[in-house]
Amino acid sequence: MPELIAKPPLPHAPLTIGQATLAPWALPRMTSVAPFQGQDKALAKALKPMGLTFPAPNRSVTKGDATLIWTGRHQAFLLHADPAPLTGMAALTDQSDGWAALTLQGPNATDVLARLIPLDLRLPAFPVGQTARTALNHMNLILWRTAPYSFTLMVFRSMAQTAWHEVEGAMTTVAARAALISAPSSV
Repeated sequence: MPELIAKPPLPHAPLTIGQATLAPWALPRMTSVAPFQGQDKALAKALKPMGLTFPAPNRSVTKGDATLIWTGRHQAFLLHADPAPLTGMAALTDQSDGWAALTLQGPNATDVLARLIPLDLRLPAFPVGQTARTALNHMNLILWRTAPYSFTLMVFRSMAQTAWHEVEGAMTTVAARAALISAPSSV
């Protein structure tokens, strides 16, 4: 019988171009949490000992390592936490192997993503903790702002290499434009 070898979706080392750094992020345990009808109060009670609440649309809630990221109507992804206490109150589905994540950090991160994502990602419009279920060009994306100059991008595992390529291209374009603007004029 053949022996299967697990490979990471993004075997790349971090890449810095201009003032942005792209890196793979090893997703922790990730569970989809979709509350059953009429179980909102029970779910809230079960989340309380974890220090979490179910996130509002386009938001995330973090306590220690545990995070709930809004991913759609009545759905969130639970990261870094055991979902067992939520059993019976929500549909719980392990998503760990189906997704891949990248981080994009640096002063130019917003400019890079502005070339790929149809949202206003400036800090006042998309603050720290904000999430969005959107598109990265033609791919489904869950975008999460983790710091003023830092984003986590979650895509289906099968699209990880394509997402990397798209972001790398935008990083190159933004860095080239910055170099042109800062270059002394010879005229």
